[in-house]
Formats: sequence, structure tokens, C-alpha cells
Amino acid sequence: MATVLSGAVLAALITAGINIWLARRKGREEERSRIRSAFAEAFAAYSAYKEFPYAIHRRRADVPAEERVRLSEQLRQIQADIAYHLAWTAAESLIVGAAYASLAKQLRATAGRAMHDAWIAPPISSDQEMNIPPAIVDLSSLRPAEDAYIEAVCEHLAQLAPWWAK
Repeated sequence: MATVLSGAVLAALITAGINIWLARRKGREEERSRIRSAFAEAFAAYSAYKEFPYAIHRRRADVPAEERVRLSEQLRQIQADIAYHLAWTAAESLIVGAAYASLAKQLRATAGRAMHDAWIAPPISSDQEMNIPPAIVDLSSLRPAEDAYIEAVCEHLAQLAPWWAK
């Protein structure tokens, strides 16, 4: 009887240990997925801001007042999203937060200047003008800051990976 009882206790302990380990593993995977999604959302906010020089160039000429309001309201929301993600990334990781802050600073300097120039230029008036060449809007200088942010995110996520997945 004692052997059966001790065998049952041992089996219960092993089962409980495995269940606890699996629950912790699932929790870590969910946390890593949540963080990955949040970092991707931060990059999406950056990307939305980055597209604004093109949107301003392509604004409708027939309703300039409405277009100013529409574009400025969209830009206001995106700037609020970037501000949120600046705080969130810094709270999650100092390294990722610094990379995102650098990315946002470079974005505001480069795309902000391109937006300024786009508002000064007349809106497009033909289908041929839909393609905006790099001579008019050149955001290629943002690439190093983008790469630095993505690298920081990858390093942070790698630190969160379990030992057997490294």
C-alpha cells in the first residue's frame, strides 16, 4: 500500500512540476509576443508619420481648407501615438527606448522638413504626379536609425527568449 501511495504522490508531484513549468513557459511566450507587438506598433506609428510628406503632396487642391484640417488632425494623432511609444519603449527597455527616441528625433528632422516643403509646394493635379521622386521627398537618411531601432528590439527580444531557444 505504501509503495502505491508513494508512487501516486511521486506521479502527482512530477505532473504538478511539469504543469507549472508549462504554465511559466506559456506566460513567457505570451509576454514576449505582447512586447514584440508593442514594438511593432511603435514602428507603425513612426512609419505613418514618415508617409506624411507624400500625403501632403497628394492633398486635394479643390478643398484646401478641409485638407489642412484633415491632414493636421491625422498628424496630431500620429504625433500622440509616437509620444506614447516613446514613453512605453523607454519604460520597457532603456536601450530600445533610446533607439526609438533617436529614430523619432531623426524622423521629425527629416520628414518634418519634407512636410514643410510639401505644404509650400502646390498640390498635385494629375495622375503622373502621384509618383513622387526622391529629388522631391528623400527619406533615405532615416535608414540607419531604423536599422538601429530594429537591432535594439531584436536584442531585447533575444534576452527574453528562454535559454533553450538561444
